[in-house]
Amino acid sequence: MSTDIESGRVELAIGGMTCASCANRIERKLNKMDGVTATVNYATEKASVEFAPGVSPDELIATVEKAGYTAELPAPPKPDSGKEEEPDDGLRPLRQRLVTAVVLSLPVIAMAMIPAIQFEGWQWLSLTLAAPVVVYAGWPFHRAAAINLRHGAATMDTLISLGTLAAFGWSLWALFFGTAGELGIKHGFEFSMTRSDGSMNIYLEAAAGVTMFILAGRYFETRSKRRAGAALRALLELGAKEVTVVRDGREERIPVDRLSVGDVFVVRPGEKVATDGTVEEGSSAVDASMLTGESVPVEVGPGDTVVGATVNAGGRLLVRATRIGADTQLAQMARLVEDAQTGKAQVQRLADRISGIFVPIVIALAIGTLGFWIGTGEPLAGAFTAAVAVLIIACPCALGLATPTALMVGTGRGAQLGILIKGPEVLESTRAIDTVVLDKTGTVTTGRMALVDVITAGGVSEKEVLRLAGALENASEHPIAQAIAKGALERAGELGTVEDFANVEGLGVQGMVDGHGVLAGRPQLLAEWSQRLTPDLEAAMADAQALGRTAVAVGWDGEARAVITVADQVKPTSREAIEQLTGLGLRPVLLTGDNEKVARTVADAVGIDEVIADVLPQDKVDVVKRLQSEGRTVAMVGDGVNDAAALAQADLGLAMGTGTDVAIEASDLTLVRGDLRAAADAIRLSRRTLGTIKGNLFWAFAYNVAALPLAATGLLTPMIAGGAMAFSSVFVVSNSLRLRRFKALTGAADRSVAAN
Repeated sequence: MSTDIESGRVELAIGGMTCASCANRIERKLNKMDGVTATVNYATEKASVEFAPGVSPDELIATVEKAGYTAELPAPPKPDSGKEEEPDDGLRPLRQRLVTAVVLSLPVIAMAMIPAIQFEGWQWLSLTLAAPVVVYAGWPFHRAAAINLRHGAATMDTLISLGTLAAFGWSLWALFFGTAGELGIKHGFEFSMTRSDGSMNIYLEAAAGVTMFILAGRYFETRSKRRAGAALRALLELGAKEVTVVRDGREERIPVDRLSVGDVFVVRPGEKVATDGTVEEGSSAVDASMLTGESVPVEVGPGDTVVGATVNAGGRLLVRATRIGADTQLAQMARLVEDAQTGKAQVQRLADRISGIFVPIVIALAIGTLGFWIGTGEPLAGAFTAAVAVLIIACPCALGLATPTALMVGTGRGAQLGILIKGPEVLESTRAIDTVVLDKTGTVTTGRMALVDVITAGGVSEKEVLRLAGALENASEHPIAQAIAKGALERAGELGTVEDFANVEGLGVQGMVDGHGVLAGRPQLLAEWSQRLTPDLEAAMADAQALGRTAVAVGWDGEARAVITVADQVKPTSREAIEQLTGLGLRPVLLTGDNEKVARTVADAVGIDEVIADVLPQDKVDVVKRLQSEGRTVAMVGDGVNDAAALAQADLGLAMGTGTDVAIEASDLTLVRGDLRAAADAIRLSRRTLGTIKGNLFWAFAYNVAALPLAATGLLTPMIAGGAMAFSSVFVVSNSLRLRRFKALTGAADRSVAAN
């Protein structure tokens, strides 16, 4: 957690926010303080605050509490204990309210809309069931509305609270003081528009139904928002939990948090490096793909540095710890992810923005209606009926369905196509995207080493080279050796029998295969046995290295026989994916830590013009920031831990589902199948879903606006109100269901067929 009170920077955990406008209000209050600069993020529920000397965190907390919210200094994040219920705790009360609303509201709605089941006294049962829904289940809306009122603001919560309480309050009056409580009364299907004093009108189904629908949308939104911290937990989970430390000549197993700078610890083959350090003894290949995203293992020996959470793929290493805890590269990446999430542009919900204008208008119209009818000599009951009808009809039943239904259908269709959309905020980000930054390894390429070519000399057949060299490499644990062995088995069909296998540290492997003394590795290994590469093999070696491939020299029986090349290969669908992204008006940029030549080779293969190479893992987020400073709206596609901060910083983050949990958690969209073509489908589907939500919101509010004059004139009967409300809800649901017909782009249809 990036909190440093001495330097005047602190992060506060904020509680009680219900929408993005709450975050804006807290931000304004904090920024009004002298010497304070604050950014509040609704998604992560955190305030990042910089303050001058003389300002204390207690004053910051007090300011937030005066605004009606809670604030506290958060405890440092701890690795996930593996208990699933921990991140779910904050959702439990909301889920309980939702379950209560669903169970009790459905019978109320059914009795109000179906005259055939309106038994004698049905309205009193409706009151009994609706009361807990409006008071208990709807409490978060009423509380938020009270806070908004105190600060002279209006949001979606204000409209919900106002409408449901008006509907419920008038229903109480009609039941106890009007004629609606008489036994045997029914809601009939009368569409005549006649004015009445409202004494027989009850709106319990509207109060309970609106609360249920909007509470459901709030629950799913909150559940998605609660996952904001999962990227940090996933990052911390990457680290080793225990380490074997060498003290006084003895090996001792201890928890990693007891490790000190200067301690020497053992890293056996297959183990994670416990923390950042320097190799004291031994040599091996370290697989850093989980952190760096680059597929080629790094050869390390005495004096070389290693990074915590990377995996030892070869021999035994003794490492001296140089950085521990918050100073490690893994912890620094966690801070980058958190900072990027906190500084992310805040997206206000469309409904809140409209409500900010709509609510004051409705309240003014209700007051105006009341004053007008009293001024014309209308009885007080009739005047109040018209005024309350204005508030009731403004309560947005269809609005409660507008976002959840479109999201449900859109995300469901996305899942069929291998696309997971995290929440409604994601959709707005897709509108303005003009640049898509693509991580090379694991995104455009497979991220796995594979056999590419075999160049032979002296009349030796490729099959013989692969049979002998493949058998020798198969006895090694080195990732490159395993890539050769796998490719050799596929091409040659069989491998020889190995005897006297030996690993020559830093150079390669040797052994007897079917009676031949075989060497495979660096040219220096062959040179030690007086096996010199021919000019053709030397040229092949140089060509492979220029293309960023790994070349392995092979010799036996006193002669250099071949050069085998392995490389991270371009995915067969990547070129088609780039064409689809370009067709959407997006500008693709290839981003990689590899050298310019390797990057340019991959870019040319898939049709990308802009390349940014030689980028250190921690600098990827800076590349995204630079592109954004140039006025671009950036989408980032990646799969590694080193991509997580950039995914969080980007306006839209897309993670390959075949990548690390950290990248997936830090992203906005997940491409489940690891197929880059799904990125174009994801953007199209997100834009289409957002368009549907906007259409739903427009028609939901249009219904309210059109019905307001009828309510103000006192001509709105309960049946017309109920019918209009039902029609608007049916329209919204039907409009959302159109998303089920969304089709993948040409060439990606195979995924849709497979999914269905």
